[in-house]
Amino acid sequence: MPDFASKMKSLKLPSWMNRGEPAKLLKAAVRFWTGIVAWVTWPLQQFDPLTCAEPLLNLLAYDRDIARFNGEPLSLFRKRVAYAFVNAQDAGSVSGFIAIFDRLGIGYVELLERQAGIDWDVIIVRVSDSQISDNADLLLQIIRQYGRTCRRYQFEVITTSGMRIRAGWNQGEYVCYPATLGVSETGTATFGATL
Repeated sequence: MPDFASKMKSLKLPSWMNRGEPAKLLKAAVRFWTGIVAWVTWPLQQFDPLTCAEPLLNLLAYDRDIARFNGEPLSLFRKRVAYAFVNAQDAGSVSGFIAIFDRLGIGYVELLERQAGIDWDVIIVRVSDSQISDNADLLLQIIRQYGRTCRRYQFEVITTSGMRIRAGWNQGEYVCYPATLGVSETGTATFGATL
């Protein structure tokens, strides 16, 4: 209905009628019909989890099998309810699991499966330490709800550090100086080197 609101705002009276009672009547009619459209479209807006009333949000969350954990902000809960179906579809693949983390605003994450030296059923989740400290309950809830069955998850912390490398030319000479270690008949070692 955004075009209806723009049409209502664009209504103008002819120049000989845009003063006095006709102008007041036009303003009253625009205000009345804008209110009517808001009343009629209000129930439709309640199906959007990002904007609906909180009691209806709880009903939508129950319908989509989303439970609010302790201390969860309302904005994050709204996102989880809004993306519940898409997150459930994406839960089976590595790229989908990364997309879940991105949709919920956690940030960059790496998932590594079947690494050498680690049991085959362990999936490594690499995140930064700030992500773990800011979203600890959310990370555990995502693993519980969308994690693969019969898999264990292990968190690893990614820490970034700056590094500077300078390049240049070294036109030196490469020389190899061999050294030998010999054992004499008496059992003592003798060293020899050539330059």
